[in-house]
Amino acid sequence: MMDSLPDQFHALVIGASGTIGAAFVALLRASPRCASVHGLHRHSSPGLDFADENSVAEAARQLAAGPRLHLIINAAGLLHTPAFMPEKRLADLNTVQMQATFEANVFGPALLLRHFAPLLDSQRAVVAMLSAKVGSIGDNRLGGWYSYRASKAALNMMVKTAAIEIARSQKNSVLVALHPGTVNSQLSRPFRGDAIGRPAHDAASDMLRVLDALTPADSGSFRSYTGDELPW
Repeated sequence: MMDSLPDQFHALVIGASGTIGAAFVALLRASPRCASVHGLHRHSSPGLDFADENSVAEAARQLAAGPRLHLIINAAGLLHTPAFMPEKRLADLNTVQMQATFEANVFGPALLLRHFAPLLDSQRAVVAMLSAKVGSIGDNRLGGWYSYRASKAALNMMVKTAAIEIARSQKNSVLVALHPGTVNSQLSRPFRGDAIGRPAHDAASDMLRVLDALTPADSGSFRSYTGDELPW
């Protein structure tokens, strides 16, 4: 697993308390080639909360005392809460939902890039931000899901822009937006995810295979769990 990384590589998974994040952590911990994997979330130690920039900075400060990171995966994201579901029409738009969605899907991941990019190993490092195909502007044929679509499109731009900057100082790095497909998880359950989604373990395995094959020339791209490049 992740044979392209140095033996005894070090990994970080954000959103490790979620279904997909936990699957990534389990797979990496089971790999004899992975020396360590940190799984961060609101209640981990250190804790990391996208609503609190100081927590992101402090988590990065604590991890900076350890070895450089070869793999960073952000599996945290927000589609719905007990208070709201994805908007179906313009009349459903409201500031509270938009702010919450962007905080989880754009602002938090952007802060991760700011604070954790300096921790990347210079030999080879792969950073994956879990995005979504519905964030593709070119592929949008159904409409709806305004906040979620727009937040993932914004995340994709953050990834593309950060990849250009990071490549200047970390020429062996790879930073990508990664579409996991439909997974049987809490996020997808209201949308028949338990019926049409695949197990999180399978999804995480698929995505690790994609990440393993990427080169620095692929940095800044938008990829599917199949490895295919997706339209912006």
